[in-house]
Amino acid sequence: MVKITMDIDGMACGMCEAHVNDAVRRTFPVKKVRSFHAKGKTEILAEQELDADRLKAVVEETGYRVTAIRSEPYEKGRFSLFGRS
Repeated sequence: MVKITMDIDGMACGMCEAHVNDAVRRTFPVKKVRSFHAKGKTEILAEQELDADRLKAVVEETGYRVTAIRSEPYEKGRFSLFGRS
């Protein structure tokens, strides 16, 4: 699994988050996508790396500006009552 984090300018509300999330879901086979307009971020979980240029283009087609894209390996943590895996 891969966690991809995008910094996005221009999201101002929950509807903006939905536009970005829907565009990503329509274009890529993702497990999960969440956007946070207050933080200006979108987080994506996918089975494999996504094409960063295509990802940027898809988001920017919705009217927002992608300023950075980062990816890192993601491993789902174990459940723990103490908040640690």
